[in-house]
Amino acid sequence: MNTKSFKTRIRIVALCVFLFACILVLKLFTLGIVHQNKYAERADKQYATPTGDMFDRGNIFFTKKDGSQLAGGNIMTGYKIAIKAKDITDPEALYNILLPYTKLTHDEFIKKATNINDPYEEVANRLTKENADAISQMKIAGVTIYKEKWRFYPGDTLAAHTVGFVAYKGDERVGQYGLEKFYNQTLMKPKEEAYINFFAEVFSNIGKTFSNTKEGDIVTTIEPTVQGTLESEMKITFEKWNADQIGAIIMDPNTGEIYAMSAYPTFDLNNFGSVENPKTYANPLVESVFEFGSVIKPLVVAGALDQGVITPETTYIDKGFVVVNKKTINNFDKKARGLATMQTVLDQSLNTGMVFIENKMGHDSFRKYMKNYSMGEKTGIDLPNETSGLVKNLDSKIDLDYANMSFGQGLAITPIGGIRAFSTLANGGNIVTPHLVKQIKYNDGTSNTLSFPIVKSDILKKESTDTITRMLVHVFDSYGNGSYKLEHYSVATKTGTAQVALDTGKGYYDDRHTHSFFGYFPAYKPKFIVFLFIKNPKGARYASETLIPPFVNITKFLLNYYNIPPDR
Repeated sequence: MNTKSFKTRIRIVALCVFLFACILVLKLFTLGIVHQNKYAERADKQYATPTGDMFDRGNIFFTKKDGSQLAGGNIMTGYKIAIKAKDITDPEALYNILLPYTKLTHDEFIKKATNINDPYEEVANRLTKENADAISQMKIAGVTIYKEKWRFYPGDTLAAHTVGFVAYKGDERVGQYGLEKFYNQTLMKPKEEAYINFFAEVFSNIGKTFSNTKEGDIVTTIEPTVQGTLESEMKITFEKWNADQIGAIIMDPNTGEIYAMSAYPTFDLNNFGSVENPKTYANPLVESVFEFGSVIKPLVVAGALDQGVITPETTYIDKGFVVVNKKTINNFDKKARGLATMQTVLDQSLNTGMVFIENKMGHDSFRKYMKNYSMGEKTGIDLPNETSGLVKNLDSKIDLDYANMSFGQGLAITPIGGIRAFSTLANGGNIVTPHLVKQIKYNDGTSNTLSFPIVKSDILKKESTDTITRMLVHVFDSYGNGSYKLEHYSVATKTGTAQVALDTGKGYYDDRHTHSFFGYFPAYKPKFIVFLFIKNPKGARYASETLIPPFVNITKFLLNYYNIPPDR
């Protein structure tokens, strides 16, 4: 045999052996390290686990300000008790033995314990290992202990609408709302047989070793302390004004990263079945549209500034009303200001001034800018059931429609669509993608850091956003005759008060209003934008009464919590 040829064959064989060894080691690493918890559970055969109960699911993590992670949704392991009625000799005695562990009433328990036609009746669940061991040692005929798993939310109500929950759909547990639903395919792990030969699995499907599994954990942008603080403020405000609904979002206007989302009424994720009205599960921040009124005004003013048809010093004569298509449009107080500047229009939220601005822009230009804010489009946020804004009036040919839209009437948008639009004023004119998940940690040990590029850029010139920001800082500093002004921080804000549309869709209620508010800070290099709304508060007519106090509390908290340096 040719020596050279023989050596070549030896090298090829050696290389094959080496590659096979590498694959084997990697597979062993994957099974022994990455999936060690799964095999540890398989090794525990003291308690049976029916195949149908091999429930497992990826974790949901919140991200604290220091970058560390806190569980928002995870899997808990415990034990449950099942009975086989035909093997039970004394149901009453068994009830007394299991009373410390069961939540069943006496009659419910006895009914299960005497149903001899059913070989499996659950009478207690979510027990500790100590409880399970104690019952097991009694060796009671007809009683079997099973290991079980369930979804647990450590924060109970924390970020309930955002996180969502897991519930049965048919015979399978799947995500039903929130992130649980949107990322269901990532979080859901396939069912597996309880016990599989370890080495048989090592040598099976070796080709899959290098393929990334789709299942894993998700790491969210939600900051738990910020979320908790926001929820506390919203709960206080909701109850104080006996409102129908309230909601809030805190976001980075430059990236779309959401720190917190809150809506009331809310629910306990660990006891979601107690909710009487299933509509409570829906997230109004992405699934509902509202007419928010005057918070839209800065978007219009910014467009007019960008077009060059006004400056903050531009004036008009305010008579307290204006007639368009024979329809009288009044200022909120029906009072005239006489000669007024565009700054005054924002400071005092004058509807007549907005009609003046829209006329200066022209319908076509007004339409172009408002559509550029993408309020009629979905934001692409990673939550289910997002709806788009109702902005069909932008294509109207009726002057009155444009007059109404100039101060926010006739445009219905989602809160998430609103905060995205307002962010363009804070970030120099860019449309960002609001999002809640920044990383996926796959079960094979790899990870994927998600990217959310800017959707549209430079829809406003930087000098235009700088000007509208200065105007909005003046607005905030003038609230309460300057009583809310922060001495060392610039804050840009605008309130909104809108009538609630009649259920028929024609006209508005006289006694129902939706209040809204947005603000970003530090105004010229903002780290945060906050949007709040409250539906039908009782005993307050204007948003300045209901929403400025909680906004100021949230602003002061964020500035302090993140140690934001003063900017003035």
